[in-house]
Amino acid sequence: MLLLLTIGALATPGFLSTPSIVALLTSMSFIGCVAVGMTFITLSGNIMSLCLGVTLSASSLIFISGLAFGIVPALVLAIGFGIAITACQGFLVGYLQANPIIVSISALALMLGTSDLITGGQRIYPPGDGLDILTGNLFGVPVEVIFLISSVGIGQVILSYTRFGLRIYMVGTNLNAAQAAGVSIWRTITGSYMLAGLFAAIAGILLSARYGSGDMELGVGYAYDAIAAVLVGGTAIHGGEGSVLRTLLGVTVVSVIQVVLLLHGFSQQMQYLMTGLIVLTVIMLHSMGEEHS
Repeated sequence: MLLLLTIGALATPGFLSTPSIVALLTSMSFIGCVAVGMTFITLSGNIMSLCLGVTLSASSLIFISGLAFGIVPALVLAIGFGIAITACQGFLVGYLQANPIIVSISALALMLGTSDLITGGQRIYPPGDGLDILTGNLFGVPVEVIFLISSVGIGQVILSYTRFGLRIYMVGTNLNAAQAAGVSIWRTITGSYMLAGLFAAIAGILLSARYGSGDMELGVGYAYDAIAAVLVGGTAIHGGEGSVLRTLLGVTVVSVIQVVLLLHGFSQQMQYLMTGLIVLTVIMLHSMGEEHS
């Protein structure tokens, strides 16, 4: 499949052009930050969160609004919101053992309703300057790409070299065994969700900086793209197996498919359709693999 994708991409007119490569890297950066967070949720055995895209959008609104106080307070407010809103979900899932899908759907509806009540469904624009630092290049590399590389590096270090990372794998692999070993289940799951909120908020900040505004539409589709990237990268849907580096591979595959479709003139709806087919295919392959094993 990777070979066919590579051949198809290279055979697409304009794929290797500078604008196409920039579009690919930018797409990877936004999807990648959300997917890094989604990886922690999936590894902890809680399948996925359907509201990380909305968390991204809400964080963008808070960041743009917070610029009235300066860029540093705006960053703190947006990131703090992302962490807090997902921490609440993690607590419900980990401590009260609520269904993670139902919790994420409820959080999605709550954020959409609250934001619409406050903003009237309108786009929010920054009250001043301060976004240039998040939209330029550093040593010729787009800032968004640097954030992606940093997010992947931090995420992989947490999973590979910290006790918390080990606990995530233990909880995702066997909940009862982890509990018998003295692992605090609810704290581990809550921590996983907090990291997901952190990286989703970062993506929201980057997107709002690029578009110069905050909008609840900014995060549309990103949760599904992140889910596809995590599963395509090889993280087990039942948890306990996978890594952030694998997710980066999945992000690359999903982003390349989207750019190829775009260059061939397909609509965004077709991109959503392809993402859905990718997720469905990977889930079926996972299920078939588990049956044979």
